[in-house]
Amino acid sequence: MKDQLADSALRASRLFDGEQWHSDCGILLAGGTVQALLPAAGIPAALPCEDITEGFLAPGLVDLQVNGGGGLQFNNAPSADTVLHIAAAHRRYGTTALLPTLLSDTAAVLQAGVAAVRQAQASAQPEASAVLGIHIEGPFFAAARRGTHQADRLRQPTAADIDWLRSLADMRCLTTLAPEVMAPGMIRQLSSAGIVVSAGHSAASWAQLQQARREGLRGFTHLFNAMSPLTAREPGVTGAALDSGDCWLGIIADGHHLHPASIRVAHRCAGAGKLFLVSDAMATVGSGQPWFTLYGERITARDGRLLNAEGALAGSAIGLVDAVRYCNRVVGLPLEECLRMASLYPAEFIGEQRLGRIAAGSRADLVLLDENLQVNATWVAGQRSDCARRR
Repeated sequence: MKDQLADSALRASRLFDGEQWHSDCGILLAGGTVQALLPAAGIPAALPCEDITEGFLAPGLVDLQVNGGGGLQFNNAPSADTVLHIAAAHRRYGTTALLPTLLSDTAAVLQAGVAAVRQAQASAQPEASAVLGIHIEGPFFAAARRGTHQADRLRQPTAADIDWLRSLADMRCLTTLAPEVMAPGMIRQLSSAGIVVSAGHSAASWAQLQQARREGLRGFTHLFNAMSPLTAREPGVTGAALDSGDCWLGIIADGHHLHPASIRVAHRCAGAGKLFLVSDAMATVGSGQPWFTLYGERITARDGRLLNAEGALAGSAIGLVDAVRYCNRVVGLPLEECLRMASLYPAEFIGEQRLGRIAAGSRADLVLLDENLQVNATWVAGQRSDCARRR
């Protein structure tokens, strides 16, 4: 019997399973996995059971672009301790799975970051399960669209670079690159090896984007930002993204990177289930610290924004639940869709079939939210942590 496999249960007065709402239901847990979702009356009486009477449960949030948190920036200290510290900081924002993200840097820093993620995943620390893999954002970018990435860290890709990226296919690896700086066939080599390729920091033409899609390009990173705009006679990267239909589009919904109307337009244009939220969070998130350094430059928080010395945006100061709240309360998207944009859709983008849902066979990653969409608790692989947030 299925019930005999369960070792504990949760009873929730209200739950969103990633697709629909349930009332007065139970979740049977078995070794960090959801064994069953069923009416509360079906929970075996002998099974240890926690009652969730306030707020609602939803799938844990999945953040594919996390540069830092808790006062630490991944590029500045690419170690396993940094990765686990960042994961713990973002758990207070409902994120139960993430890709630590390296910005454009030297080969030595990129290699150290990959080694750090591998060590973090292999550790016995409670946050290890939250580390899905790595997002390598750069250094193969268009200089004119580099944003806050330092110019001297950008470079043209070599055959050796492609071979190195292909060697990461045993882990979840997302890489953001500018298609126009890639030689013909390079994107196909990456995608064929299992690397998820996304376009960003790019001024590519429509034709270049179509070729990249034929080679396996699957997504676009922080839509509208650091990419050529849609114009009348050249759709640019933005237009190619909005017209793609089958590509995933990441957005930063922090009230500074995008106008609410731009998010609504993207949601109408994107294919069903293809628009997802990222935090693009930097070190200040979850730390109470108003500044940090990147490439030796001081980045300062002002009025909710992170700005470099030139006054340009340098990442975001939010956690992923903040983006959920913004899309629901300001942009006006349905709460169910906002939750999917922060859990189910990013999980599908990187091929994580056990995340983004509360269903039999899924990993027991959950978030408990109150009526104000504040995080009260999270579960990673069935392990609960109460959340005391701080900025």
